Amino acid sequence: MRYIIIGAGAVGGTVGGRLAQAGHEVVLVARGEQYAGLSEGGLRLRVPEGELRYRLPVVDGPGPLGELRPDDVLVLAVKTQDSVAALETWGPAPVAGGGTAGERLPLVCAQNGVEGQRLALRRFRRVYGVCVWLPSTFLEPGLVSAAGTPLTGVLHLGRHPHGTDDTARRIAADLETARFEAPVVPDVARWQYAKLLANLGNALQALSGAAQDEAARVLHARVRAEGEAVLDAAGIAYASAEEQWQARGDKVTLVPLDGAPGGGGSSWQSLTRGTGSIEADYLNGEIVLLGRLHGVPTPLNELLQRLANAFARERRPAGSLSAADLLRLADEAGNEEMGQ
Repeated sequence: MRYIIIGAGAVGGTVGGRLAQAGHEVVLVARGEQYAGLSEGGLRLRVPEGELRYRLPVVDGPGPLGELRPDDVLVLAVKTQDSVAALETWGPAPVAGGGTAGERLPLVCAQNGVEGQRLALRRFRRVYGVCVWLPSTFLEPGLVSAAGTPLTGVLHLGRHPHGTDDTARRIAADLETARFEAPVVPDVARWQYAKLLANLGNALQALSGAAQDEAARVLHARVRAEGEAVLDAAGIAYASAEEQWQARGDKVTLVPLDGAPGGGGSSWQSLTRGTGSIEADYLNGEIVLLGRLHGVPTPLNELLQRLANAFARERRPAGSLSAADLLRLADEAGNEEMGQ
């Protein structure tokens, strides 16, 4: 199978680079400075064994590829807020022998949250979800880092909305040649909702940094408790902490990489790069949406969603709001919710 990585940033670049290292055919899809960096200097992947470089085909859309191949696998690795544009571009792409990508090809959503695959299912018949457990960072155009060892990541994989099939097993087998563990599960959403609970702290980290003081710990516990209450009210199952530990354990241990700055998760990276957008609408915002649907108050997630969007829109620096100030705002938001 040929893997077309739509969004060759931190996650997409790491998956694409590791697949190429294992001998699989890979095409990278990128835009702007990342397209230029990949085209001019190749993909540079900084990992525990050193910096690797791969000269891979790079395109900015399906046009340069002509007809897609029946054995192509599309891997959607853009941020969720960029999904619709990517799906509208790739869904109608023609496939050799007739039909379109949306009709014939598998689309693998390697994204945080759960909304990307729901959007994909409107346009693609064969959608696969991935629970992405893959610490990686976009450093500069053409260069990404992934500090995990001995495995680069753990990627639970399954059909969306549920089930497994031979295609999922073939993709998983390829990933497992490329320094990933890729369990094929019939209930991938259960793993994704567990990851969503962990990702609720992304906005907190982006706003206040990786603070470990008491205010930060209180905030993190409260935002997660809101998320759990919402998922429970909605009847949505999620993998337990014990089950996640049994699946991942110490298989992905982070090591310092030369020249790789310390930083945070995907939301922190969005603010640091000044992209003007952030994925909070599909992380904290997912909990807010479910809370409104099921009558569960979510004042802290609403606050984080609103502030993260404002920081991104105004291009404010990551980590520039203290955890103490954020805790004060959270208390005020909670009091307002109770007073309504």
